[in-house]
Amino acid sequence: MRIVVIGGSGLIGSKVVKQLQSEGHEAVAASPRSGVNTLTGEGLAQALQGTDVIVDVSNSPSWEDQAVLNFFETSTRNLLAAAKAAGVKHYVALSIVGLERVPESGYFRAKVAQEALIQAGGIPYTLLRATQFSEFVGGIAESAADGAKLRLPDAYLQPIASDDVAAEVAGAATRPPSNQTFDIAGPEALPIADFVRHLFAVKGDSREITVDPEARYFGARLAARALVPAGEARLGKVNFEAWVASCN
Repeated sequence: MRIVVIGGSGLIGSKVVKQLQSEGHEAVAASPRSGVNTLTGEGLAQALQGTDVIVDVSNSPSWEDQAVLNFFETSTRNLLAAAKAAGVKHYVALSIVGLERVPESGYFRAKVAQEALIQAGGIPYTLLRATQFSEFVGGIAESAADGAKLRLPDAYLQPIASDDVAAEVAGAATRPPSNQTFDIAGPEALPIADFVRHLFAVKGDSREITVDPEARYFGARLAARALVPAGEARLGKVNFEAWVASCN
């Protein structure tokens, strides 16, 4: 199959392309770096010629509320129009677990809008919602930093390694469209602070970590289990401890 990976030069996209190519598929990375701009539509028609499946793992360059909404709405509309014109048979997109449970997050609201466009777009689809990546735990910690202290919400994470995410996305791309949404997650759910403490212990970071129910998650209030699957999920193989060990 010919599979075009939108955002194919990023963390997940590059791994998806490599996985699909190893399985013998014609997997093509498409991004502004390769002359394909989903926001302007530049290069889309040419990139999608003869394509069977689109994998959309693109991301907005800005997380400002209006900018990120504009990115996902405009890009998704452009992709759907180009995909229809090219006769694409399956639209696979990567989203986030818990979108509706964090309404104060402009980024999450933008991803809800993206999902709605894909579901109503007229192309058979598969949506994969992932928990936060293991690679993001350090950034989550830094977002809570206040000098030598960190104030973290009393909420749970279920981090999933990017390799496991890529494997799930590649698998979805090679199966028939489901017209459904599936959750994928890491193998263990624990309080955010537990993951940060483990990461800091390995890195030798001595900053004080406190748990505060009023602490925000990138500016948004967070319910205890907002970021973990509420029901059944496909679980990755690599737990956080093993992932941290593999990085050192």
